Amino acid sequence: MNYILFDGSVRDQLLPFTYTRPVADIRIGILTIREKWEKHLGSTTTTVTEDHLAVRWPLVEFEENVLINGSFLPTANLVKMIQSLKAGQAIFHEDEAVAFFTLEGQEADLESYEKIEYADEDLFRIEHTWDIFSKNHEAIKRDFELLTKGRKSQPIPKTATAFHPEQIFIEEGAKLPLCSLNATDGPIYIGKNAEIMEGALIRGPFALCEGATVKMGSKIYTGCTIGPFSKIGGEVNNSVLFGYSNKGHDGFLGNSVLGEWCNIGADTNTSNMKNNYATVRLWDYNKERFAATGLQFCGLMMGDHSKCGINTMFNTGTVVGVSANIFGSGFPRNFIPSFSWGGSHGTTTYQTPKAFETAREMMARRGVEFTEEDANILEYVFEATAKYRRN
Repeated sequence: MNYILFDGSVRDQLLPFTYTRPVADIRIGILTIREKWEKHLGSTTTTVTEDHLAVRWPLVEFEENVLINGSFLPTANLVKMIQSLKAGQAIFHEDEAVAFFTLEGQEADLESYEKIEYADEDLFRIEHTWDIFSKNHEAIKRDFELLTKGRKSQPIPKTATAFHPEQIFIEEGAKLPLCSLNATDGPIYIGKNAEIMEGALIRGPFALCEGATVKMGSKIYTGCTIGPFSKIGGEVNNSVLFGYSNKGHDGFLGNSVLGEWCNIGADTNTSNMKNNYATVRLWDYNKERFAATGLQFCGLMMGDHSKCGINTMFNTGTVVGVSANIFGSGFPRNFIPSFSWGGSHGTTTYQTPKAFETAREMMARRGVEFTEEDANILEYVFEATAKYRRN
């Protein structure tokens, strides 16, 4: 069977992260949603997504196909139902299509399909940006079981302090000479060739992906995922870094999500709770205004390729778009549009030649090329977000 992941109805609720990737390529837990599906299905997947992303994530159709909503995470029950789908059948959760069978070139009329209701208690879905961090504890636990079942961990170094070592899994090439790993509240996963430097204190659930680094003396609380080839330091709580992003210095990051190729300047701090303990409002790209999250704790949402200078202060519930460069004293606005340059005293447009030069230099430091595909995607985002910029 050929499996295709589609964005579904919540794509715009997951901006700014879905400006630069399909919904299925969001990282939550240890793996991206796509990686989870491919492991569960034992098959590669392709994608139905926005036109500007389709060159990088193309659609491949076979004679028979099953389309899966990328905002739903796989579970044993759901995978079994999907693998049993036949022509003319669709799985729904309430009014949302979860998966359906289609033939090559067929325009699927889901109203005419036999609808199978998915109502199992193990339902797991992301619908809002804050779901990425708020559901990350559970996602790490599920991915840990998926990745480690039937496998043996590399030994925990004798110089490391480990609580509940049976809940700690270390991949080949990882280095952790002198750190504290506390898996009392959930598992700890250390990816291939990752490094935890001396004096770091870590509580699970925690995921350190391939090639990522925890700097010396870091304090990492529960529910954190540090994506591939990222660097983390200082104090971090319940936050997700997708990959290739850096928060390498002191300062607090809590209840936050950073996309790829972000950089957080030294001593930057993010507020994750309002002084009056009220629930947090966050910029909503759908409604084009701030909307309630229902959360008391919510920090920073930062899109791909965005940066901030040293000593930046982010207020509770701040959304930074794609390829913004924030610096200076004081609190910047709670919504910083994509391709903004400046800070609390105002911003100007961060023009694409300058932004692309920065992206090219940062990526080259990691041995990754800034391609024409990258430029075309970011050019689209620049045009699509022009209405949010004042100049």
